Amino acid sequence: MTSLPRRPGASLELLRAEAHDELQTVVHERLREGQDPWDFMEELPTVDELVVWMLRAERIREDGERTPTPARDYRVLRQIALDHPALTPTVWRMLGRLGADAG
Repeated sequence: MTSLPRRPGASLELLRAEAHDELQTVVHERLREGQDPWDFMEELPTVDELVVWMLRAERIREDGERTPTPARDYRVLRQIALDHPALTPTVWRMLGRLGADAG
């Protein structure tokens, strides 16, 4: 997936619309390649997960594109949840999966 440029002050609705468009493009391309949607749909992120990843990427760019430590990553994701309360359940679910993958 490509990284979408973020517009400063973009609303959550706009970010979700951009993420939805990006996911639709990915699905369309995979279907054109002949992939079976039953095989790939579950591996795609949700719209809100993609929004969180986009916001995280923006924060990494703002920090000089340094790869965050696990502790910094946790703080970045928590801050995204604080800045966008509607994304809080998604952020916590993602943090739970990241923790499970690490341990």
